[in-house]
Amino acid sequence: MLKDTIFTIKSESEFIDASLKVFNFQYQHNKAYQNFCNLLQKTPKLVTNIQDIPFLPIEFFKSKHIVSSEKNEEIIFTSSGTTGTKTSKHFVTDLAIYEKSFLEGFKTFYGNIEEYTVLALLPSYLERTGSSLIYMVDSLISKSNNPESGFYLHNLEELANKLQKLDRQGKKILLIGVSFALLDLIENHQFSLQNTVIMETGGMKGRRKEMIRQELHQVLKEGFGVSEIHSEYGMTELLSQAYSKGNGIFECPPWMRILTRDPEDALTPTKPNKTGGINVIDLANINSCSFIATQDLGRIISQNEIEILGRFDDSDIRGCNLMVL
Repeated sequence: MLKDTIFTIKSESEFIDASLKVFNFQYQHNKAYQNFCNLLQKTPKLVTNIQDIPFLPIEFFKSKHIVSSEKNEEIIFTSSGTTGTKTSKHFVTDLAIYEKSFLEGFKTFYGNIEEYTVLALLPSYLERTGSSLIYMVDSLISKSNNPESGFYLHNLEELANKLQKLDRQGKKILLIGVSFALLDLIENHQFSLQNTVIMETGGMKGRRKEMIRQELHQVLKEGFGVSEIHSEYGMTELLSQAYSKGNGIFECPPWMRILTRDPEDALTPTKPNKTGGINVIDLANINSCSFIATQDLGRIISQNEIEILGRFDDSDIRGCNLMVL
């Protein structure tokens, strides 16, 4: 089956071949995407390379049923949103694909999850239902097979004590948290961590003043006593994540690719090192749409390195790894 080849991609030619096959499949089985492609006159006969594939504007997830499967959804992931705004809905018909995507993706960049104690500080996500991030982190906590792993809501004192104790013991720790909560933690505690990966997942959720990434990471580095702040780039509408081990430079797993488009002309790709709107190819999203035009801005450094810069000024405030420019 097509989905079985997604996680075996090892070369550029295999990625291109899989992308074209997934495009053809989704054109045939996703009516909303098919209608969008037809409007652009981009039928399978005319799409012969990745550059020809249309990227569906992410806003469609707020108003359309974006599904490329006849199966009923196993779960519906929803985006966070301010009061009165319409949220995105991602109808996931095969949770096993999502689980394989985030587990294999984590393994690609960080190794075996069982080597880590996973501490999660994600209060804004825990306080609502339908978060794909909570689903992922809950699974990472479970797969770590570590009784010390777990979620923290507002019990920052307990988290600080555990973090310092485990770090002193030489345990490998992943502390994954939303930006404002990580700032809350270091306001009252000073750390000098040697064995901990600090991974921020995104913005302030209206709890604090927005900060540019460089400023946020500098404050976090000083507060936790670490040399780099890691980041995760994902969103409700995707089933894969890109990761940064510092400086806001992200890499994708083999079945995911980030491209950029001209901010003034959505059908024209930008050249390397030029800021553009981010288009994402996420082949794990085979039962939804794998080709999404986001409202985020980035700059391609090399084929598998991209700097995430922020979001378009008129786009919604999103719950992923983005700070305003």
